[in-house]
Amino acid sequence: MTKKKQQIWDGNVRDAALTILLAVDKQQAYSNLLLNQTIKKYKLEANDRGLLTELTYGTLQHKYTLDYYLEPFIRGKMDLWVKWLLRLSLYQIEYLDRVPDHAAVNEAVEIAKRRGHKGIASLVNGILRSILRQGVRSTEEISDPVKRLAIETSHPDWLVERLIDSYGMESTTKMLHENNVAPIASVRVNTTKATVQEVLQMLEQEGVQAEQSKVMPECLHLISGQAARTKAFKEGFLTIQDESSMMPANVLNPQPGWRVLDMCAAPGGKTTHMAEKMKNEGSILATDLHPHKLDLIDENSARLGLGIIQTAPVDGRKAAHLLQQESFDAVLVDAPCSGFGVMRRKPDIKYTKREEDLSNLHDIQLELLNNAVKVLKKGGRLVYSTCTVNKEENEETVKAFLTSHPEMEPADLENLPKELLERSQHGMLQVFPQDFGSDGFFVAAFRKKTE
Repeated sequence: MTKKKQQIWDGNVRDAALTILLAVDKQQAYSNLLLNQTIKKYKLEANDRGLLTELTYGTLQHKYTLDYYLEPFIRGKMDLWVKWLLRLSLYQIEYLDRVPDHAAVNEAVEIAKRRGHKGIASLVNGILRSILRQGVRSTEEISDPVKRLAIETSHPDWLVERLIDSYGMESTTKMLHENNVAPIASVRVNTTKATVQEVLQMLEQEGVQAEQSKVMPECLHLISGQAARTKAFKEGFLTIQDESSMMPANVLNPQPGWRVLDMCAAPGGKTTHMAEKMKNEGSILATDLHPHKLDLIDENSARLGLGIIQTAPVDGRKAAHLLQQESFDAVLVDAPCSGFGVMRRKPDIKYTKREEDLSNLHDIQLELLNNAVKVLKKGGRLVYSTCTVNKEENEETVKAFLTSHPEMEPADLENLPKELLERSQHGMLQVFPQDFGSDGFFVAAFRKKTE
């Protein structure tokens, strides 16, 4: 088994990772938010930040695989925290390099003593040392290929079956393995303030290595360093954003002077991207169901020096009753979705989403689009996007939308590189995590007929 290289860290970071994992499981908390809160609370240094992230995400990402490995060594019931401690420890043994096996075991025993008692510490010690002696069983023992893939990549059976039905075994296998690989860190250059080359030089002067993407010209891939800690970020020369989520603003292609509606705008990454595309000329109304999230858009707009964005607490499903009919040149509906395209950033999604949730999301997405049509001018442009790879929320939502709205028609996907345009069909494009190291993402474009 290939191991990732990591430095050795202390038990406090392991204990913090265990606390996060338990909160994710018991309280359905978001792992990414808890990680950020923990890092800020304890003011962790770069090494510990990286290690805490590795431990938390890695253990979550491989949960089903770790359980498959642990199962032959566990007898009877055990407390939830003990199970997570075993997963956390086995993750280090099986997947991390430069962490001696005995160190992982010893730290697990110490945590068991602190959180429980000697009996639990002895149990943890016994299980982990048995695994070190005997090794873990092979997934080749699983005869059903779908079940084997689900265990190997730690995804629920129903989701694996659904993706295979949609995209075939080969593409699905690549996607599920990619979901367990850390994403490329990327930023978007604020082209109203500087060129890509100028921002590259700024980052280099601050010790951050980056290179321009070959897919999205305004995107930079970070090789080393943290963009959020740079002067370039604080002064509004860049935004932290995944590369594939830069597609909607490019596809909408809003022009200077347009009036644009962003219906599900928070936290504002796509809103500010559109403002930059418009050269900060015109107006954008950024709405969101949750009023407190609008503050994030205002903060981002101020940092980036973008003055054309106005925010308002509006439920997009009621937008047609609250906003003027046919008053916007363009509308972006970046809809709430299952998030199956961002599972490597939010591995808890794999375990919290249920198949029955998908139909509800499909209905919400159609409600949003139905409202968007009414406030869009004749001849106006509408873009629908999601960060999922689920066809029911993507192609099937588009099909249902066009069927119920004869006044709308598919539109060309503008302003994307040739290699992406070649893969688009009928004004739709699905990007997978394995395509260029970004999130799984879907985008579709429509035009409102003038007659």
